[in-house]
Amino acid sequence: MKRSLSFTPALPHHAPILHQLYQDTPGYFALLGGEVPTLGEVQRDLLTVAEDPHRQLELIHEPGGELVGSVDYKTEYPDPGDLTINLLLIREACQSQGWGAEAARQLEERHARRNRRILASVLGDNVRGARFWQGLGYRFALDARPAMTWYAKDLGSSSATRRPLLSSPAR
Repeated sequence: MKRSLSFTPALPHHAPILHQLYQDTPGYFALLGGEVPTLGEVQRDLLTVAEDPHRQLELIHEPGGELVGSVDYKTEYPDPGDLTINLLLIREACQSQGWGAEAARQLEERHARRNRRILASVLGDNVRGARFWQGLGYRFALDARPAMTWYAKDLGSSSATRRPLLSSPAR
């Protein structure tokens, strides 16, 4: 079912909203063996995002305006024409309702003209996360365990030369 989502760039003054989202999703941080970031850590991260022209962190709202999640991604990484999703986080109360799949679909659609592929990193031993990306047509691309695994999906819209994940530029 297609539902229109709103993506709002997260700016430093949105730190309390993002922090609340993280608090509402403790299972993700527990899976990684860590604690929910503090408000100060979220504020510092948003300042870092603001200084990086390739990194984006967006808040995701459902049509009624409720915050359902966030997406943190980087363009032109690891290679030109790539977009790498560092984290697509859906609030625990909103999970298993199709919001994550719809957010990924809309992100793909928004960036298809400028990017040849999208990569998704899955941190730690997150079997559910790996299944999520595979269910959306992403294929296993790189094993960097124990830290992460990467999944990739070609968008097919660019004539850019295809290179293996994390390759050196062609010479």
